Amino acid sequence: MHLSLDSGWRMPAEWARHAATWMVWPHNQALWESGWHVRLADVQQDYARVAAAIARFEPVKMVVDPSALQSARALCGANIELIEMAVDDSWCRDSGPSFVCHPQHGLAGLSWRFNAWGSKSQHGQDRSLGRRILDHLGLDGFSTALCNEGGAIHVDGEGTLITTESVLLNPNRNPGVSKAEFEACFARYLGIRKTIWLPGDPQYITGDMTDGHVDGVCAFARPGMLLVDATHDPHSVYAEVVRQNRRALELATDAQGRHFELLDLYEASAAVDQDAELFCASYTNFYIANGAIIMPAYGIAADQEAAAQLAHAFPGREIVPVRIDHIAHGGGGIHCITQQQPEVQPWA
Repeated sequence: MHLSLDSGWRMPAEWARHAATWMVWPHNQALWESGWHVRLADVQQDYARVAAAIARFEPVKMVVDPSALQSARALCGANIELIEMAVDDSWCRDSGPSFVCHPQHGLAGLSWRFNAWGSKSQHGQDRSLGRRILDHLGLDGFSTALCNEGGAIHVDGEGTLITTESVLLNPNRNPGVSKAEFEACFARYLGIRKTIWLPGDPQYITGDMTDGHVDGVCAFARPGMLLVDATHDPHSVYAEVVRQNRRALELATDAQGRHFELLDLYEASAAVDQDAELFCASYTNFYIANGAIIMPAYGIAADQEAAAQLAHAFPGREIVPVRIDHIAHGGGGIHCITQQQPEVQPWA
């Protein structure tokens, strides 16, 4: 299908009503235990808790590698739909499709070129996961040669997209690709009129495998309002990354010409395992479910502070903390392991 720049396709904001949430069951023992030094069984318990929390509010579809059906059945229970597909890893936000809607054509999906964050991990199966999920649903899909992951973009549903230069312009993903090429793609497939480019983590200070995904930097609460990752330690290696990204957001305007209201969401620094190669302590890596916010929790006092800030940002939604200590050792949080499938709404 030939698509003009204004093709009519739109990526809804995460708070638009969902038909379901997609996840992928962790099964790669070598990756978690040798790579991240955390027991796979403990990681699976975390995933099951996240799935159960979301399933209180909407259906959960869990992709499961054939080798892991037994553990998934034992821990997920009858309330979670298990879908057998071969996979390498379990970060559905990044390897799954980005769902889009059209006033005449309904629901479809965009499959980005996925290369495991610059070929940092195996992805022979995961590179086609987006297309296979769309096939399972019987949905039409678009594909692009541009390399991207779902965790690298946030949208407000009103034409604004936020991303980071350190991910999308990285030579390990898109050598020689310009901002203009990405912006044309976002306009054509996602209905974006304004792309805001944050620096991300250009010096690789954090060691984050994603090179600085935006879902660890900030998240929309609603159009014009952002929750922004913050640190209480101005002298930490991460503090300068925080300052640079926040400054870019302070200077930016959205597709409607608005400056952003920024709400600080301080990281869970007390939870960080100093022996971990990478530990995701970002509370901005929460997930918006139907009527709820599923937020990362670590069993520390900062959990309550983050929950209070999220309750302020999302009045009327239930705030549901879920312990993710073991998932965090893999460098991600709740947003990283979930992907929303929008409910097709009558177009206004």
